[in-house]
Amino acid sequence: MAILDVLGPVMVGPSSSHTLGALRIARFAYKFSGGIPEEVRFTLHGSFAETLKGHGTDKALLAGILGMRPNDERIKDAYEIADKLGVKYEFAQEDLGDVHPNTVLIETWKGGKIYNVMGSSIGGGEIKIVRIKDVECDIAWEYNTLVLVMKDKVGAMSKILKNITRNIVNLYMRRVNAAENIAIGIIEMDENLPKEDLKKVEECDYVYELFYIPRD
Repeated sequence: MAILDVLGPVMVGPSSSHTLGALRIARFAYKFSGGIPEEVRFTLHGSFAETLKGHGTDKALLAGILGMRPNDERIKDAYEIADKLGVKYEFAQEDLGDVHPNTVLIETWKGGKIYNVMGSSIGGGEIKIVRIKDVECDIAWEYNTLVLVMKDKVGAMSKILKNITRNIVNLYMRRVNAAENIAIGIIEMDENLPKEDLKKVEECDYVYELFYIPRD
Protein backbone atom coordinates (compact mmCIF):
# COMPACT_ATOMS: atom_id res chain seq x y z
CA MET A 1 0.00 0.00 0.00
CA ALA A 2 1.38 3.41 -1.00
CA ILE A 3 1.51 6.45 1.29
CA LEU A 4 -0.83 8.18 -1.18
CA ASP A 5 -3.49 5.54 -0.47
CA VAL A 6 -3.37 6.31 3.26
CA LEU A 7 -2.78 10.04 3.51
CA GLY A 8 -3.82 11.31 0.10
CA PRO A 9 -1.76 13.66 -2.07
CA VAL A 10 0.00 16.71 -0.63
CA MET A 11 -1.50 19.77 -2.31
CA VAL A 12 -3.09 23.17 -1.99
CA GLY A 13 -6.67 23.03 -3.24
CA PRO A 14 -10.04 21.32 -2.79
CA SER A 15 -9.81 18.42 -5.27
CA SER A 16 -7.02 16.03 -6.19
CA SER A 17 -8.47 15.52 -9.69
CA HIS A 18 -9.47 19.09 -10.47
CA THR A 19 -6.58 20.83 -8.69
CA LEU A 20 -3.55 18.61 -8.14
CA GLY A 21 -3.94 16.69 -11.39
CA ALA A 22 -4.53 19.90 -13.33
CA LEU A 23 -1.44 21.51 -11.83
CA ARG A 24 0.75 18.48 -12.62
CA ILE A 25 -0.37 18.45 -16.26
CA ALA A 26 0.43 22.14 -16.57
CA ARG A 27 3.76 21.67 -14.80
CA PHE A 28 4.64 18.96 -17.32
CA ALA A 29 3.80 21.45 -20.10
CA TYR A 30 5.93 24.08 -18.32
CA LYS A 31 8.95 21.75 -18.37
CA PHE A 32 8.22 20.57 -21.90
CA SER A 33 8.24 24.12 -23.26
CA GLY A 34 11.41 25.04 -21.36
CA GLY A 35 10.02 27.29 -18.65
CA ILE A 36 7.43 30.02 -18.22
CA PRO A 37 5.82 30.80 -21.59
CA GLU A 38 5.03 34.19 -23.02
CA GLU A 39 1.49 33.08 -23.81
CA VAL A 40 -0.69 30.10 -22.94
CA ARG A 41 -4.11 28.81 -23.93
CA PHE A 42 -5.91 26.19 -21.83
CA THR A 43 -8.70 24.33 -23.63
CA LEU A 44 -10.75 22.40 -21.09
CA HIS A 45 -12.90 19.35 -21.75
CA GLY A 46 -15.74 17.69 -19.85
CA SER A 47 -15.83 18.11 -16.08
CA PHE A 48 -12.66 20.22 -16.18
CA ALA A 49 -14.64 22.79 -18.16
CA GLU A 50 -17.64 22.52 -15.84
CA THR A 51 -15.68 23.03 -12.61
CA LEU A 52 -13.12 25.51 -13.94
CA LYS A 53 -13.35 28.15 -11.21
CA GLY A 54 -15.52 26.31 -8.69
CA HIS A 55 -12.78 23.81 -7.86
CA GLY A 56 -9.85 26.09 -8.58
CA THR A 57 -8.85 24.27 -11.76
CA ASP A 58 -8.04 27.58 -13.45
CA LYS A 59 -5.61 28.67 -10.72
CA ALA A 60 -4.05 25.21 -10.61
CA LEU A 61 -3.40 25.23 -14.36
CA LEU A 62 -2.00 28.73 -14.31
CA ALA A 63 0.19 27.92 -11.30
CA GLY A 64 1.53 24.81 -12.99
CA ILE A 65 2.47 26.61 -16.20
CA LEU A 66 4.32 29.14 -14.02
CA GLY A 67 6.35 26.26 -12.57
CA MET A 68 4.74 26.05 -9.13
CA ARG A 69 4.68 22.77 -7.23
CA PRO A 70 1.47 21.30 -5.73
CA ASN A 71 2.24 22.49 -2.18
CA ASP A 72 3.11 26.07 -3.20
CA GLU A 73 1.16 28.57 -1.12
CA ARG A 74 1.20 31.02 -4.05
CA ILE A 75 -1.24 28.94 -6.10
CA LYS A 76 -4.14 31.08 -4.91
CA ASP A 77 -2.35 34.14 -6.33
CA ALA A 78 -1.60 32.58 -9.72
CA TYR A 79 -3.53 35.19 -11.70
CA GLU A 80 -1.74 38.09 -10.04
CA ILE A 81 1.67 36.46 -10.48
CA ALA A 82 1.02 35.71 -14.16
CA ASP A 83 -0.02 39.32 -14.70
CA LYS A 84 3.13 40.63 -13.01
CA LEU A 85 5.27 38.37 -15.20
CA GLY A 86 3.47 39.56 -18.32
CA VAL A 87 2.20 36.09 -19.22
CA LYS A 88 -0.83 36.20 -21.52
CA TYR A 89 -3.37 33.50 -20.71
CA GLU A 90 -6.70 32.31 -22.06
CA PHE A 91 -9.19 29.67 -20.93
CA ALA A 92 -11.50 28.02 -23.46
CA GLN A 93 -13.98 25.15 -23.40
CA GLU A 94 -14.24 22.56 -26.14
CA ASP A 95 -15.17 18.93 -26.73
CA LEU A 96 -11.76 17.31 -27.26
CA GLY A 97 -13.23 14.02 -28.40
CA ASP A 98 -12.96 10.54 -26.90
CA VAL A 99 -10.81 11.44 -23.89
CA HIS A 100 -11.12 11.36 -20.10
CA PRO A 101 -13.61 13.92 -18.68
CA ASN A 102 -10.78 15.68 -16.81
CA THR A 103 -8.71 16.59 -19.86
CA VAL A 104 -7.00 19.80 -20.91
CA LEU A 105 -5.11 20.85 -24.02
CA ILE A 106 -2.31 23.29 -23.18
CA GLU A 107 -0.80 25.37 -25.99
CA THR A 108 2.16 27.59 -25.18
CA TRP A 109 4.17 30.17 -27.07
CA LYS A 110 7.78 30.79 -26.10
CA GLY A 111 10.76 32.16 -28.01
CA GLY A 112 8.97 32.06 -31.34
CA LYS A 113 8.01 28.39 -30.91
CA ILE A 114 4.63 26.78 -30.28
CA TYR A 115 4.24 23.76 -28.00
CA ASN A 116 1.19 21.67 -27.19
CA VAL A 117 0.47 19.06 -24.55
CA MET A 118 -2.80 17.29 -23.80
CA GLY A 119 -3.22 15.57 -20.46
CA SER A 120 -5.87 13.91 -18.31
CA SER A 121 -6.25 13.92 -14.53
CA ILE A 122 -7.29 10.36 -13.68
CA GLY A 123 -7.74 10.62 -9.90
CA GLY A 124 -5.68 10.99 -6.74
CA GLY A 125 -3.40 13.50 -8.41
CA GLU A 126 -2.30 10.95 -11.02
CA ILE A 127 -2.11 12.09 -14.64
CA LYS A 128 -1.75 10.76 -18.17
CA ILE A 129 -0.15 12.83 -20.90
CA VAL A 130 -2.06 11.64 -23.97
CA ARG A 131 -0.72 13.92 -26.70
CA ILE A 132 2.52 15.81 -27.35
CA LYS A 133 3.14 17.94 -30.45
CA ASP A 134 -0.15 16.61 -31.89
CA VAL A 135 1.07 13.01 -31.53
CA GLU A 136 -0.78 10.50 -29.34
CA CYS A 137 1.18 9.05 -26.43
CA ASP A 138 0.70 7.55 -22.97
CA ILE A 139 2.94 9.10 -20.31
CA ALA A 140 2.10 8.81 -16.61
CA TRP A 141 5.12 10.97 -15.68
CA GLU A 142 6.25 8.43 -13.13
CA TYR A 143 9.71 8.48 -14.69
CA ASN A 144 12.17 10.95 -16.20
CA THR A 145 10.97 11.40 -19.76
CA LEU A 146 12.93 12.15 -22.92
CA VAL A 147 10.90 13.13 -26.00
CA LEU A 148 12.66 13.05 -29.37
CA VAL A 149 11.68 14.40 -32.76
CA MET A 150 13.77 12.06 -34.87
CA LYS A 151 14.35 10.36 -38.20
CA ASP A 152 11.99 7.47 -38.84
CA LYS A 153 14.69 5.13 -40.07
CA VAL A 154 15.64 1.53 -39.34
CA GLY A 155 18.31 1.43 -36.65
CA ALA A 156 17.93 5.09 -35.67
CA MET A 157 16.64 4.44 -32.16
CA SER A 158 19.27 1.80 -31.38
CA LYS A 159 22.02 4.24 -32.29
CA ILE A 160 20.44 6.96 -30.14
CA LEU A 161 20.19 4.58 -27.18
CA LYS A 162 23.94 3.96 -27.26
CA ASN A 163 24.34 7.49 -25.86
CA ILE A 164 22.12 6.85 -22.82
CA THR A 165 23.82 5.41 -19.75
CA ARG A 166 20.74 5.17 -17.51
CA ASN A 167 18.29 2.29 -17.15
CA ILE A 168 15.39 2.57 -19.61
CA VAL A 169 11.97 1.60 -18.27
CA ASN A 170 9.74 2.28 -21.28
CA LEU A 171 10.46 3.04 -24.92
CA TYR A 172 8.21 3.63 -27.90
CA MET A 173 8.07 5.42 -31.24
CA ARG A 174 5.27 6.77 -33.39
CA ARG A 175 5.52 7.94 -36.98
CA VAL A 176 4.55 11.58 -37.48
CA ASN A 177 5.24 12.21 -41.16
CA ALA A 178 5.82 9.22 -43.42
CA ALA A 179 6.71 11.37 -46.43
CA GLU A 180 9.52 13.12 -44.55
CA ASN A 181 10.47 10.10 -42.39
CA ILE A 182 9.85 11.88 -39.08
CA ALA A 183 8.88 10.11 -35.86
CA ILE A 184 8.39 10.90 -32.19
CA GLY A 185 10.39 8.78 -29.78
CA ILE A 186 9.64 8.64 -26.05
CA ILE A 187 12.12 7.19 -23.56
CA GLU A 188 11.30 6.83 -19.86
CA MET A 189 14.08 6.29 -17.31
CA ASP A 190 14.09 5.68 -13.56
CA GLU A 191 17.24 7.78 -13.04
CA ASN A 192 17.99 11.36 -13.96
CA LEU A 193 19.74 11.67 -17.32
CA PRO A 194 23.22 13.27 -17.07
CA LYS A 195 23.91 16.42 -19.08
CA GLU A 196 26.64 14.56 -20.94
CA ASP A 197 24.11 12.00 -22.19
CA LEU A 198 21.67 14.71 -23.23
CA LYS A 199 24.37 16.50 -25.19
CA LYS A 200 25.36 13.30 -27.02
CA VAL A 201 21.74 12.52 -27.89
CA GLU A 202 21.14 16.08 -29.08
CA GLU A 203 24.20 15.88 -31.34
CA CYS A 204 23.13 12.55 -32.83
CA ASP A 205 22.50 12.74 -36.59
CA TYR A 206 19.11 11.06 -36.17
CA VAL A 207 17.72 13.64 -33.72
CA TYR A 208 16.07 16.85 -34.93
CA GLU A 209 14.85 18.10 -31.56
CA LEU A 210 14.66 16.83 -27.99
CA PHE A 211 12.77 17.66 -24.80
CA TYR A 212 13.77 16.36 -21.38
CA ILE A 213 11.10 16.38 -18.66
CA PRO A 214 12.48 15.18 -15.30
CA ARG A 215 9.88 13.76 -12.95
CA ASP A 216 8.96 15.78 -9.86
